[in-house]
Amino acid sequence: MKTTLALALATAASFALASAVLAAPPTKTGTTAKGSVLTDTKGMTLYTFDKDTEGKSACNSPCAMNWPVLKAEASDKAEGGYTIISRDDGSKQWAYKGKPLYTFAKDQKAGDTNGDGFLNGAWHLAQP
Repeated sequence: MKTTLALALATAASFALASAVLAAPPTKTGTTAKGSVLTDTKGMTLYTFDKDTEGKSACNSPCAMNWPVLKAEASDKAEGGYTIISRDDGSKQWAYKGKPLYTFAKDQKAGDTNGDGFLNGAWHLAQP
């Protein structure tokens, strides 16, 4: 009985550890000329928008063409400072500390920060 219980506990602990390892955050941290920023998995700079409210994106339709959202998949799970919000079109988007995350269409390569301060300062680098 003790061996069965020990095996069950060891299996549960191994599963929890594997789950923790597999549950990576949806972003990375990158370095730009403006300092440390959050990036998507391709290394593209992420931004936040002043017109968003906590957990709600104000950037839809034409805006989202210039500011592609950091999409969340149905299987993704929120953790740490990351949450998943529902967009007006029903799709899911990652947010960090309540702020929805976006890339900028005019950033061409990893490390670009062309969107910082855009639209009279309404767009900002997402920082860790």
